[in-house]
Amino acid sequence: MRIAEISSPDLRASPPDKTDTYHRLIPKIESTIKQLEAQSASGKSSLGTTSAAATELRQLVTQLTQFAPFPNSLVLQIWKLSYRLWNACVDISNTAAATICSSASENHAELRHIAADFLSIAGDVSGVPSPAIKTASFYHKTGLIWHNLRRFDLASKCFERATDLLSKLDFSSISDAGERKLLLDLNLARSRTAWEIRDLNLAVALLNRSKSLLFGSCTHYIELAKQCMEFGKQSLSRSNEEEKESGYNGLGEALKLMNEALEVLEKGLCAARTREEKLELRGLRYKALRFIAAIHLQKEEFESVIKCVKVLRDSNDGGDDHPSISVLAMKAWLGLGRHGEAERELRGMVIDKGIPEGVWVSAVEAYFAAAGTAGAETAKGVFLGLLGRCHVSASAAVRVAHRVAGNGGGEGGRVRAKVVAELVSDERVVALFAGKEADKDKVAMHAILWNCAADNFQSKDYETSAELFEKSMLYIPYDTENRILRAKGFRVLCLCYLGLMRLDRAQEYIDEAEKLEPNVVCAFLKFKIYLQKNDHQGAIAQIEAMTACLDFQPDFLSLSSHEAVACHALPVAVASLSSMLNLYTSGKSMPTTEVTVLRTLVTVLSQEPGNEQQVLKFLKHAHTRASDLGPDCFFGKEEVGRRERNWFAVTSWNLGSKTGKDKNYDLSAEFLRLASDFYALLEGSTENNIMVCKSLVLSVSSMVALEFQREAAMSENEVKRVVQLLERAGQVAGNSLSDDQDTIDPELFFIYTFCAYDIQGRLNDLGSQLLSVRSFAKSKACKPHHLLQIGLYASQGVRSNHEVATFALNECLSSFLSSPTPDYQNVALVVRKLIAIASIHKGDTDDDLVYGMYKQAYRIMVGLKEDEYPVEEGKWLAMTAWNRAAVPVRLGQIELGKKWMTVGLDIAKHVSGMDAYKACMEDLLGTLEKKP
Repeated sequence: MRIAEISSPDLRASPPDKTDTYHRLIPKIESTIKQLEAQSASGKSSLGTTSAAATELRQLVTQLTQFAPFPNSLVLQIWKLSYRLWNACVDISNTAAATICSSASENHAELRHIAADFLSIAGDVSGVPSPAIKTASFYHKTGLIWHNLRRFDLASKCFERATDLLSKLDFSSISDAGERKLLLDLNLARSRTAWEIRDLNLAVALLNRSKSLLFGSCTHYIELAKQCMEFGKQSLSRSNEEEKESGYNGLGEALKLMNEALEVLEKGLCAARTREEKLELRGLRYKALRFIAAIHLQKEEFESVIKCVKVLRDSNDGGDDHPSISVLAMKAWLGLGRHGEAERELRGMVIDKGIPEGVWVSAVEAYFAAAGTAGAETAKGVFLGLLGRCHVSASAAVRVAHRVAGNGGGEGGRVRAKVVAELVSDERVVALFAGKEADKDKVAMHAILWNCAADNFQSKDYETSAELFEKSMLYIPYDTENRILRAKGFRVLCLCYLGLMRLDRAQEYIDEAEKLEPNVVCAFLKFKIYLQKNDHQGAIAQIEAMTACLDFQPDFLSLSSHEAVACHALPVAVASLSSMLNLYTSGKSMPTTEVTVLRTLVTVLSQEPGNEQQVLKFLKHAHTRASDLGPDCFFGKEEVGRRERNWFAVTSWNLGSKTGKDKNYDLSAEFLRLASDFYALLEGSTENNIMVCKSLVLSVSSMVALEFQREAAMSENEVKRVVQLLERAGQVAGNSLSDDQDTIDPELFFIYTFCAYDIQGRLNDLGSQLLSVRSFAKSKACKPHHLLQIGLYASQGVRSNHEVATFALNECLSSFLSSPTPDYQNVALVVRKLIAIASIHKGDTDDDLVYGMYKQAYRIMVGLKEDEYPVEEGKWLAMTAWNRAAVPVRLGQIELGKKWMTVGLDIAKHVSGMDAYKACMEDLLGTLEKKP
């Protein structure tokens, strides 16, 4: 409001030396003020005008100060100008209150500050009552404006100036209520400013000084108490970090200020006269006590809290029934560990209808936080009890459910989860969420239940998680917008019941999910159900269904194969991996490399017997893809690629060896040929070359063995193929295996020679047969038993070669005899075989050759220990030699007959068990010699 102008008497004459200055400054001041008055009258506030006016007036005040003190007439004129300036500021503020900016506000505050300075430099004036109080009032009001603008330095300056003006007065002589009120307000305002600039000691000291300015006024007591309480609340709100940094004890200071407020209110009650005053003071007293109890609670001084609660409840005037008292009492009892008393306080809130929803919800949260799992049932009971007593909002139900659910699993989490499930499934609770206005709370409740269920699912508590997921479905609207969310709920329920192995329930839920949102996830979950039911055909059908889904991703086939392997459903795993394999040629982004899929397929199929044909198919596919894409692209580069190549090569070799031992020569030949191809993809080291050669040779040997097994000769194409394989083996070993005698395995060289001999015989290339055997006989890899086998094989069958047989057996015999410990069993076998070959092929034309063989056998037997030469073989030699004399004797060729009879007798002399024969032989030979 405007301050009335003061009428002034005529100006008295000024000293001649100051008159000109006064006449110069005063008109300027008045002119500036008139501009401001004109601006306020027009209703248009100009920031530039007020800023310029403030600057100019501040300069004029500074100049005018130099000429103080002033004559009374001039003082009165300055007072009038000050009041005019103040009123102009009031008018400008009122007209521009809605649009005023911070800069304009500061300009107006500065103008008011100048108006107060005008009164201050003018000093006391005759005819104006209480000029110091009026000047102090100007400073007080200006300081309040600066304080609101958070210019605390200027506010403090104004309050201090006002305090200086009033400090010269005798307070006991002040009887006006308004002036007394100014004294208190100024002190409190100054205290607030000191509090804002963190001069806490000064702020508290000013509060204490204010106690002497109460003048027995109930209003004053109330104002001082409110200020103490306000400072106490602000102390409570200061953060723990600030306390640590500054060393400020916020709780202690807050308790001290609240006790000060309580003391002031107690004195105020004694000074109160009217009923209204007593009611207001009593209400503030209760409030202060509640704050004191809350501070004790934060300081964990629970006994003090209980004392405060008892004082509040047991007052003579009926006590305080504020809702927070029960909460304070409950928390204090919880802090003391007396859960029974805390529960009684909590249940008492159900009876008290005056407790707001937010209060009892907070109490339930606090009780559960302290009581833990044991308080879950109580929290549920209290909440359900409140449903029948008063209106409960959906948000309250969300808060209680969130608090009870908590987080984490374990036994405690399981108990809490079951309580939450019972709470949220109550019809009364579900009814709270009916209507559009509860949509947000419904989403929140669903999220709480979902997260709690997910925690239990991760803890593998599928029973509890299934129950919570089912309850969460109660909070999903049955509309088109939420059908995807409902489908998601059904899918996760399917997973829970899969974990519980309740497959029928899982099937029901996934069928419902598929009705709402058919996608690849549904197909995959159905696949898992069929796997658990051991229905392999159904699982394979779901693999096909997955690939037909619009949102299909190859990752699901990879997951399916892992699931199938884990369930030992190998046919399903093969079907999944095979489907995955077909996608690599489409160019799709795949979760793993093609070589990994093929390796897994081979591994899975190899786990059960009888799958060799399929394994062979996929190994061939791997080699074909490696040829098409390039080995580095298919297998990988560097060490990774080398390991993959080696795995396929070794696997092919092992399978070839296994099928060969099982006499499955057809597959063995194919596996070994593939092994040679894979080994050829490795770096060309000697070891790899040997494995290539070995695989090729053994592949040929399997083909030859297959011929004997099926008792059917090789076809012309098969023979050509064998020739190619042998030629390739020879090229790998350096065109001639004998050139690599130090590295080639002797057995491998023998098998190569044997197969080469066999194939050359099929081609009727007898000369090459002899050359191959001669080459082998010259090598270091040649062993006597190798030559024995070749000789025996060459001496029989439709494709026998007596030259090769004779050569091999002679070489073999030489090797046996040159040994330090000859094997006379094999020597006897070779001798008999050589005699048989010579008898068949040259007996009629070269009898001396056969005779020489008998003589060689005789020489071998001479000097041997008894029975060292096989007895049966010795008897055979003796008898056959003797029998050869029969034909010549009959024909009259007595000398020839005697020659054979003599050899037979000589051999018989070195064979044990032929004594009777020897006597008879000697008699017959003697009789023959007596004949003329």
